[in-house]
Amino acid sequence: MHRVLTEFGMGTSLRRQDYTEAALRAVKDALWHNSINMAELFGFPKEAMIITVEIGVQQPDAVDIDALKAVFPYGQPEVQVVKGGLDVPRPEGNGKPTVIANAALSVSFDMERAA
Repeated sequence: MHRVLTEFGMGTSLRRQDYTEAALRAVKDALWHNSINMAELFGFPKEAMIITVEIGVQQPDAVDIDALKAVFPYGQPEVQVVKGGLDVPRPEGNGKPTVIANAALSVSFDMERAA
C-alpha cells in the first residue's frame, strides 16, 4: 500500500455534546480542504481508494462510526476513533462542554513504488 495524501480537520459540537456531529464536521473539514481526485491521477477507479480515518474525541464510544463512513461517496473508508480532542467546559449550558474532534485522513492505493 502506498499513501498519496494526508489531510487534517477539526470539528465541534458547541452546545449538544454530540461527539458524532463533531467527528463528522472534522471529517468534512479534512475532505473539503482538497478535491480528492487522486484516483484519476494514478489511473485507478475511485473505489480503489483506501481511506484511513482516525478521529480523536474525549469519548470515543459515543461516536457512530457508520455515520462517519457514510460521508464518503466512494473508496474504502476505515475509521478508528481514539481518545483525543477536547471537551471545553462552558460557564453556562447546563454542564455540557463544547466538544472538539480532530481528524486525520489518509488516502492510499495498493500499488508498487516506481524504481
